[in-house]
Amino acid sequence: MLLTVLLLLSPHLFESLDFQNDFRCKAFFYLNRVMRGLSISTTCLLNVLQAVTISPSTSWLARFKQKLTSYSIHILVSSWSLSLCSNTYLIIYAVASSSVNQTQLLVLTEHCSLSPMNSIIRGMFLTLIFSSDVFFVGVMLLSSAYMVILLCRHQRLCQYLHSTSLSSRLSPERRAIQTLLLLVSLFVVMYWMNLAILSFSALSWINNFVILGVQKLLVNVYATVSPLVLISSHKKIRNILQYMQWKCHQFFNS
Repeated sequence: MLLTVLLLLSPHLFESLDFQNDFRCKAFFYLNRVMRGLSISTTCLLNVLQAVTISPSTSWLARFKQKLTSYSIHILVSSWSLSLCSNTYLIIYAVASSSVNQTQLLVLTEHCSLSPMNSIIRGMFLTLIFSSDVFFVGVMLLSSAYMVILLCRHQRLCQYLHSTSLSSRLSPERRAIQTLLLLVSLFVVMYWMNLAILSFSALSWINNFVILGVQKLLVNVYATVSPLVLISSHKKIRNILQYMQWKCHQFFNS
């Protein structure tokens, strides 16, 4: 997703590709929107898998542990299909800004725009995108809330096992809760704000470059920031990065 954004927003990279302008716009915008849909659905699937995995054996979710693992490929294929279908309008309506009359276009980037579409078709695709986002984000919130409740309960039950020397430090459960809440909050806020701006732009069909810039920023914040959050919360990854930094320091100082 970030790679397609880089190509779309960089005029020099975009113009250097040896394809027709219309084809470039259709291909990269379609791919970008498909990746956005997949980032929502796969994050939702990951949350559900985590919730089912840590659920106690007495829970009703425990019966889905083996089933969900075996059907995860089918769920991913369904997510791909939904994302591919719900964004097909971009293949039809994304055009190079220079190839058609500019007055009725909805500008997406310096080189690419959306050509006018029937209000019924526009509403149909917006409803499909909106409903799938609402479903995946809703399931993500429910599974995250369930995991937070489980982790809080586990922390209370095992609190007596922690020695007094460790009381000043955060427990593993609390660290997991903080990381989980940070990632989910960031994801939900960024994607809902992006969806609201996207819906407003598509329904009003107004070229507001400030709104367009904010929308581009929001849609890529999660993909950029979430790996950094995961890295900062994972001790093994931090140790590897510190070792690599030390080796680089040694190499350049030798």
